[in-house]
Amino acid sequence: MLAVLREALGGAPGRRLADIGGGTGNYARALAAEGWEPVVVDRSSEMLARAVAKGLRTVEADAQRLPFADGSFDAAMLVSMLHHVEDVPAALSEARRILRPAGRLAAMVFTREDLEPLWYADYFPSTTAWMERSHPRLAELLRHLPGGRCLPVVLRDMEDASLAALAARPELVLEERWRRQTSFFERLARDHPDELRAGLDRLATDLAADRRPSGRGRATVLAWIKGST
Repeated sequence: MLAVLREALGGAPGRRLADIGGGTGNYARALAAEGWEPVVVDRSSEMLARAVAKGLRTVEADAQRLPFADGSFDAAMLVSMLHHVEDVPAALSEARRILRPAGRLAAMVFTREDLEPLWYADYFPSTTAWMERSHPRLAELLRHLPGGRCLPVVLRDMEDASLAALAARPELVLEERWRRQTSFFERLARDHPDELRAGLDRLATDLAADRRPSGRGRATVLAWIKGST
């Protein structure tokens, strides 16, 4: 994932980086070690406290209303967070606004096309409706980033512990410590606990019978340059 983010952010006019919705700052810390000057922005004070403990600068704010002047940053990234945002166009507009000319924007997203091949809906059918609402199609996202490029990502490890990454390791879905790292299973446990239990039981049975659901997780990084169009 870092390699694709580096590609999307490469060529920025400076090193000041806004990690919007950056949570505990894992990606910001990795890029800080490479010379970037990140500011982790998140609306969760609990998450930001963990970023501060990693030595990162933080600002508590909503991605849809950033407290920064126009042109404050050389680059911005939004990593696996747009599906948590109520108004995606507003968040992307704000990210574009705070960039100076030739600033780079990298948005790592799970588009509808990325998620449709995965096996989760077969085991947990109630999730289809809200996953479709929160994960737009690629064309819809690109409407808000005119001239943007798409960089495909195949998730080959569990580094980000995302739902898409878990798709290639269905046996890990049976472990609560992995499930609780995803908002998908957090919401399913809250709203449809019976369906969660039934789906997990069926998955365990299928794995024991060597009927392994297949599918490797994918993501997309949208790369955009301010003033490129």
